[in-house]
Amino acid sequence: MSDSLFRTKSIDRLLAEAASSGEGTLKRTLGPFALVALGIGAIIGAGLFVRTAAAIADRAGPSVVIAFIVAGIGCAFAGLCYAEFASMIPIAGSAYTYSYATMGELVAWIIGWDLVLEYAVGAATVAIAWSEYANRVLDWFGLKIPFQWTHGPFESAAGVSGIINIPAVFILILLTLLLIRGTQESATVNSIIVVLKVSIVLIVIAIGWGFINPANHTPFIPAATTYTTPEGISHPFGGLMGILGAAGVVFFAFIGFDAVSTAAQEAKNPSRDMPIGILGSLVICTLLYVLFSYVLSGIATIQDFRSTGREASVAFAITKYMTGYEWLSKSVTIAILAGFSSVILVMLLGQSRVFYTMSHDGLVPKIFSDVHPRFRTPYKSNMLFFVFTGLFAAFIPEDVVGEMTSIGTLFAFILVCIGVWIMRNRRPDVKRGFVVPALPLVSIAGVLVCGSMIYGLGWTNWLRLIVWLVIGLVFYFSYGRSHSLLASKNEATVR
Repeated sequence: MSDSLFRTKSIDRLLAEAASSGEGTLKRTLGPFALVALGIGAIIGAGLFVRTAAAIADRAGPSVVIAFIVAGIGCAFAGLCYAEFASMIPIAGSAYTYSYATMGELVAWIIGWDLVLEYAVGAATVAIAWSEYANRVLDWFGLKIPFQWTHGPFESAAGVSGIINIPAVFILILLTLLLIRGTQESATVNSIIVVLKVSIVLIVIAIGWGFINPANHTPFIPAATTYTTPEGISHPFGGLMGILGAAGVVFFAFIGFDAVSTAAQEAKNPSRDMPIGILGSLVICTLLYVLFSYVLSGIATIQDFRSTGREASVAFAITKYMTGYEWLSKSVTIAILAGFSSVILVMLLGQSRVFYTMSHDGLVPKIFSDVHPRFRTPYKSNMLFFVFTGLFAAFIPEDVVGEMTSIGTLFAFILVCIGVWIMRNRRPDVKRGFVVPALPLVSIAGVLVCGSMIYGLGWTNWLRLIVWLVIGLVFYFSYGRSHSLLASKNEATVR
């Protein structure tokens, strides 16, 4: 039994799948620019516009700039490993596929199931935030949707209880239909959104720089204390622990660059373009994050972000401190709305591609790999995940899911860092379009940095991750293990 749990999928079979074409396969339409834009589209969104203020208020003050650098370094180590894997195994599935080739079927199943936390649950969570901002824009024109139709039944305000979050469901079905229509069309829409929101971020940095108050950056690293949030949760604030805690919080802002690797089977020249897409989007976003957080923490005070400026923090800071730039405040709100849309789009894309690959391996039902005869996209998988994410977004409030998404992603990053080291030793002969420098130091550093951020997220998130994985193991042993194509065809390489 133990041998069957750790059977690995051969590299030769993976490469044969990657080279296949024709009916039933995904269409190769994405070049390097589209892949970089895909990564930026997934990265810049809720994290930059929402989590930055939370990290300033609860954890680090202006030293959030250092926290972004720490989180960016952790992602860089993982990004290097993702780039080598994606150039060597250009097939949809991301960390799931890499784990299957290196650590065996059980670990691959665990990581595939774990990625639902990152992609599907993450998309649903951002859809809830999209609903709030969309209603804010509608309010400009006197068309605000009543509370009960923009919140789930577990939420209430001023004596009014929510019923269903209609705008969240609307954006999910709209983007799902776009994905079904075609990846090229989806990538084009995403590229337009990326240009819009990056332009707004650059404008905020350029104009906001002149409104920085040096007093807000003094001291740059606040003295180590403890801060208790309005919800009664205590966090280390300031000092080293404050910076590390903030790094765990803003890590959510980096989630997405790995989604580029899920589109490997749709890249025109994956061995060349995948590393460009993964590392290019990560470098661009890290630079923007550091500059943006420096400006935002310099414009408004820590107390602002702990009180009235906690929600819609960027628009608040502009309205209060940047006189004459009300137009910029509204532009930022539009950019945030667009940013949320592109994040949802890429998350839904990534989720359907991971289950597409798992279905090809027999670990989940065939319906997840059925490709549309005309559009050549996994349309049934897209619709099934719309139902899943739609139910979540319609009826469940947005609370701690961001941290669940973070811990699931960090877990995936650790396995990829380990996997690239294993594959370098087992199959040094396989051609790689990109090679991780200084291996195994990069892998070890990636595991340590990501592991430390998991540690910083606390035992409640560890418990949630364990419960989620136990549910996944029930599915694996009741369906996946017996339907595995490796088991039926005896193509495993047992280590």
